[in-house]
Amino acid sequence: MYKIIFFLAPIVLFSSCMLFQPSAKKLTRRALTAHKQYDAVIVPGVPFIEPKWDQTMQMRVLWAIHLYKNGSTKKIIMSGSSVYSPYVEAQIMKLYAIEFGVPADDIIVEDKAQHSTENVWYGYKLAKSKGLERVALATDPFQTRMTYRFGKRWLKDLKYLPVIFDTLKTLPHNVPEINYRPHKIENFVPITETQSFWFRFKGTMGKHINFNE
Repeated sequence: MYKIIFFLAPIVLFSSCMLFQPSAKKLTRRALTAHKQYDAVIVPGVPFIEPKWDQTMQMRVLWAIHLYKNGSTKKIIMSGSSVYSPYVEAQIMKLYAIEFGVPADDIIVEDKAQHSTENVWYGYKLAKSKGLERVALATDPFQTRMTYRFGKRWLKDLKYLPVIFDTLKTLPHNVPEINYRPHKIENFVPITETQSFWFRFKGTMGKHINFNE
């Protein structure tokens, strides 16, 4: 069932992203005016359905690689646990980034987050724990909009570098081969079978985060 959902999700996502693109451009310009280079950008995960990434993961990873290669960030924090598929999302995204030439030492894995707000929170806290002070969220415009209020409430100095599609379409879009099989979790159970819809919805709203940690 989740394979059908993730087949349709990119279509809905890209339609929504285009609606938010003007605001995304403003946020990115504002963020790069505040800091020419960030210590780290957080990239929220996407479920990996073998044998290759979908359009959403490709979009987020390619954008993060672009920000790294043009000097807008020193590090990339890939964030995401194994939630809907038996692969840790952050680990899979790291494999792809390495294939595009990003040094493994410059990619940090955050493998606890199960929801978008948790990607933001845990990614930010991990960055700070490593002494990375200037932090931004680098994801699609739709997810940026969804998490913006959460970030403004809890993480006052977090900036936003949403995907700019005019730039994204100029980047290489080849699909490299990655060895994902060693990263498959045995006896995996998807979140849809362990949590109710409303419990997951609360997680999306950040209700499962311990803000005192």
